[in-house]
Amino acid sequence: MSRKIALITGASRGLGKNAALHLAAEGVDIIGTYNSRADEAEALVAELEQRGAKAVMLQLDVGRSDSFTDFASRVEQALQHFDRPRFDFLINNAGIGVHALFAETTPEQFDLLMNIQLKGPFFLTQQLLPLINDGGRIINISSGLTRFSLPGYAAYAAMKGAMEVLTRYQAKELGARQIGVNILAPGAIETDFGGGAVRDNAALNAMVASNTALGRAGQPDDIGGALSMLLAPGAQWINGQRVEASGGMFL
Repeated sequence: MSRKIALITGASRGLGKNAALHLAAEGVDIIGTYNSRADEAEALVAELEQRGAKAVMLQLDVGRSDSFTDFASRVEQALQHFDRPRFDFLINNAGIGVHALFAETTPEQFDLLMNIQLKGPFFLTQQLLPLINDGGRIINISSGLTRFSLPGYAAYAAMKGAMEVLTRYQAKELGARQIGVNILAPGAIETDFGGGAVRDNAALNAMVASNTALGRAGQPDDIGGALSMLLAPGAQWINGQRVEASGGMFL
């Protein structure tokens, strides 16, 4: 039985890197993307190969949907490295955080978030559909901020909310190909995302911990583990769902 292949956007750092390591431990090979840090991408390839996985990293700016046709061609070429014509799992992970109160959000900030968080995964997934195996899986990434509201994230959370609706439509329309689609919503995680605030700001970290049932902020492994669980063979009947991994934040 051939190994599965996962394509992870934003795989060179943070939650994307953690997801790649978790999936590699489960016997999954990786096609990852990075935006600008080729050195981090190369380091991840070396680490994945040390763990017995095949890995390729490709440059991609998910905010530039005009580049997706070319990117799909590069994915097709990269699949030759695995001697496979298609891949199995697509994880739309790449993203950025913008902190701005609703009353102060600029059109430029809104457009930046829309291009990266909504338009990007919408049209990237569309472009890659011919390269995804029937019976494959797609995981989109949302945020706990679509369920609870913290000032400064109106535009960001609005894009993630749109991704949650899109996920249900994708699950409905791709069901004929037996492709399952779910969306994973992390809570507050200690990474460099958003400037590393949850990780580095002690007061913010304590606030998160005190409002989380399990009494701490999340770790990258918490999300990598949840993602690999959603892609496990036993989870194939979970479809069209928002799955929150927040340790029970703001219950």
